[in-house]
Amino acid sequence: MSVGRISELYRSMPDRIARARRKFGRPLTLSEKILVTHADDFESQPWERGRAMLRLRVDRVALQDVTGQMAIFQFMMSGRQRVAVPTTLHCDHLIRAESGAADDVARAIRDHEEVYTFLRSAASKFGMGFWRPGSGIIHQVVLENYAFPGGFMIGADSHTPNAGGLGMLAIGVGGADCGEAMAGLAWEVLHPRLVGVRLTGKLGGWTAPKDVITYLCALLTVKGGTNKIVEYFGPGTESISATGKGTICNMGAELGATTSIFPFDARVAAYLRATERAEVAALAEDARQHLVADPEVVDDPKRFYDELIEIDLDQLEPQVVGPHSPDRGRPIGKLGAEVRENGWPAKITNCLIGSCTNSSYEDMRRAAHIAMQGIKAGLRAKTNFLITPGSHR
Repeated sequence: MSVGRISELYRSMPDRIARARRKFGRPLTLSEKILVTHADDFESQPWERGRAMLRLRVDRVALQDVTGQMAIFQFMMSGRQRVAVPTTLHCDHLIRAESGAADDVARAIRDHEEVYTFLRSAASKFGMGFWRPGSGIIHQVVLENYAFPGGFMIGADSHTPNAGGLGMLAIGVGGADCGEAMAGLAWEVLHPRLVGVRLTGKLGGWTAPKDVITYLCALLTVKGGTNKIVEYFGPGTESISATGKGTICNMGAELGATTSIFPFDARVAAYLRATERAEVAALAEDARQHLVADPEVVDDPKRFYDELIEIDLDQLEPQVVGPHSPDRGRPIGKLGAEVRENGWPAKITNCLIGSCTNSSYEDMRRAAHIAMQGIKAGLRAKTNFLITPGSHR
């Protein structure tokens, strides 16, 4: 999406948000601000959480090489010659990690040549951005290149909410829904309820952003977020990096949440500048009041959220999840006793850093520092250690 279109969106926000405040008779959460600024005919829609269907206009669409095929077929039925909204196609899901990047990509290209040829030609014909096999994992590439504060996007993958780390409302949908949005139609969704998560304190020691969402998943269970937006706020959000925020929003899918989102802050602005989007950062800084919840919401959140959860990051311990379900979480200190009690295997046999949830440079750097200390101490790895970087940055 061009800087010009982002600027146009930000210019439209004050009037639309003011109209919504008058209509609702109250201040707005961040999620509500984004929903009302992307509403198709705001005044005529019934805004009832959990009951009304909303018609929304998306800023962009993201597709991957498996579910994206259906979206393209659906779009072709519309008869349009070009996509109506910015759309990108990312070839990552058909690559099977086995022996190493070069061999795995070559194998995928050989095994799926017909699919890639179709996707490449469709992207060229209909004006979509095309990310070839080996160029990166869809959600990390979107975070680094396309996500922006206050925007609204849908994607043909359940972990599309990763973009919420930059303050974008991003929802994973089916291929048919993407195809309709690409053809210029409004996208419909049941008005989500809102879960407010107030973060205080700072992450410390070995506690990482992923521990926030695994802890929350244990609280809410895998069904606890169904038809809900999880909105993070509070002073603790500012201590979490942009990619850390992305990790937390990404795994909101494990709650069944419609999506998750963080407010715009200095960490997000720094990330935008680090990824060569200084103009977007400057625009967002000027529009900051529209990219966060209203002050009244932050001061008295119980009045505005359907559910409220508070997490003190100072007290949060590293979490271990499983087996069998992402909502079976516990502090790492309790794992040993549970392993002995249940007779589970006590030996760690595989380690992974990567996937769309933890594939940023920040994730790699932390592990690399530990590995370098191990090398200096003369240690050798005793487990399989797999790394799948999300991009070339």
